[in-house]
Amino acid sequence: MKISSHAVARMVGTWQEGPGPAHQRLSDRLRLLILDGRLSLGAALPSERDLATALGISRTTAGAAYRTLVEHGYLATRARARGTVRLPHDTPSERPAGTDPSTIDLSFAAPPAPVEILHAAFAAALEQLPRHFERHGYDRCGTSELREAVADWYRRRGLSTAPDHIMITNGAQHALGLLARTLLSPRDTVLIDHPTYPHAIRAFTQARARLLPVAVGSSGWDVAQLHEAGRTAQLAYLIPDFHNPTGMCMSASERRRLRPACPTVIDETMTELALDGATPEPFAVHMPTAISVGSVSKSVWGGLRIGWIRAAPALLDRLEQARPATDLGTPVVEQLATAVLLNERRTAGPDTLRHLRSQRDALSQALTEHLPDVHAPRPAGGVSLWASFPEPISSRLAAIAPDYGVTIAAGPRFGVGGAFERHVRLPYTLPSGQLTEAIRRLARARRALARGATGTHTPAPVA
Repeated sequence: MKISSHAVARMVGTWQEGPGPAHQRLSDRLRLLILDGRLSLGAALPSERDLATALGISRTTAGAAYRTLVEHGYLATRARARGTVRLPHDTPSERPAGTDPSTIDLSFAAPPAPVEILHAAFAAALEQLPRHFERHGYDRCGTSELREAVADWYRRRGLSTAPDHIMITNGAQHALGLLARTLLSPRDTVLIDHPTYPHAIRAFTQARARLLPVAVGSSGWDVAQLHEAGRTAQLAYLIPDFHNPTGMCMSASERRRLRPACPTVIDETMTELALDGATPEPFAVHMPTAISVGSVSKSVWGGLRIGWIRAAPALLDRLEQARPATDLGTPVVEQLATAVLLNERRTAGPDTLRHLRSQRDALSQALTEHLPDVHAPRPAGGVSLWASFPEPISSRLAAIAPDYGVTIAAGPRFGVGGAFERHVRLPYTLPSGQLTEAIRRLARARRALARGATGTHTPAPVA
């Protein structure tokens, strides 16, 4: 049975009222229509274009709403055919064997894309693009538009910055790899937070460096220990702003006192995700020699692979000379779109922060209800809880959890030497209902482990 776009428009009613992005409100309303039977199972919904016309919205919004329904299992799609209504556990015959789209993925800690904001930014970028056509497009430092926008982002936060202190990269991970290859020699020592970002560990080990972990404890960073460790290290890598994975934020007094004796890379990818209180001031306000790494992967969308390095021009010259060994520059359109987002202050907007705050609280409540003996301090910002279990089961739990419909990142992924087997990183970047269901499933997986069950799943990718 086919349902016309006008019939769907009548059924969704006043869907535009309420908080959150438009595509999410529309997908939520369509999901409710499915659950209460007004959109019957097997019914063919109108095309994105027809629904957008009937509702007076952009096709991008309609498409994003449909994709959300597909991801959550309420819509089945196939080439050159209308999407058909289904329920999450009603597997269509077209689905490839061995896949389970109903699995809730907690291995990625990144918010969904702000569809309307991104669409507008790329539309503006395409209008600006022709003025770059006369150039070759290979700019190892980045477009002047984005370097100026990033410099202005720092100036608004109280740190004087010129565009020639900025290099644009293909995300923060690319920036870390470039810094590691340029600044480190084999067997050099790198001081790191412990736990820390898994891809930073990989970047430094691929540069054949030795890691010197300094614990980030329940009370934060030990400045004296960091100073002592810094005397023997050739580089330090720290995440003071809503630390990944713990979510902790270094205090102003610790920032003022911390002066490692070695060059220091500061990861600022979480800086704008302040949920309780103000955005932290840049670390380089107190340590002008700090090398700052930032990106928009957490504050906007993981698919927007734009990052940057803020450093002295002399270091950026070295990085520019080393860069062609791996890439020749960052895509121009993405840079122009990011410049629009930064200039219009559309990164980590109020809606994003409000959703993260609500989802963080929902995740905490779900843990209290379904895993009451798991300790997970509520962070003041960032995108994840660092959950501590009474027993060292993290890797075994990650291996069996997909059998119960949830994927997690085990604690040892965030450390060295097999540490953190009692910990699991739990991001709160999914809708509250999904987070609650994910914790229910995780609790069932844990009970299965206690009964002697084992899992065979390999570690999931982490972001």
